[in-house]
Amino acid sequence: MRGSDFDVDVYVNVRYEAPMMNAENYHTDTEAVFTVTQLCREFDVTPRALRFYEAKGLLHPSREETRRRFSNRDRARLALILRGKRFGFSLAEIGELLDLYDTGDSQVTQLTRTIETAEERLAEMRRQREELEVGIVELQDQIKLVQKILDAKRDAE
Repeated sequence: MRGSDFDVDVYVNVRYEAPMMNAENYHTDTEAVFTVTQLCREFDVTPRALRFYEAKGLLHPSREETRRRFSNRDRARLALILRGKRFGFSLAEIGELLDLYDTGDSQVTQLTRTIETAEERLAEMRRQREELEVGIVELQDQIKLVQKILDAKRDAE
């Protein structure tokens, strides 16, 4: 992976909070077409980020001459990609879950695997939180110790 590809991915992950789908932002028109500019504005991503996700096989826009046109499906996939990144899923995990949409079993496989993957990620996040809580206590103790040493040195002067 080139360094610039990684930078784009991190940039998207930091800047975007994927909205939950609801009646106001869900397009029921299956023929809807979105331009790069429209998706960039809606999801606060760069054209480079869209190209990155396309290169990774996560988005599949059609082409009109030199312009890319994104379907409602691509739009929904982008929302899921960005939400997955926000939750800490790898692009490989996100791609696996998106690909399961087409298994032909009314999404049962996709939804089942999504729950399994999400539960694994949630367990990892809880482990990380516990490690952070321990680290915070240890760092607070260290700060207090260093402060006492500093105070003693100042008092000795």
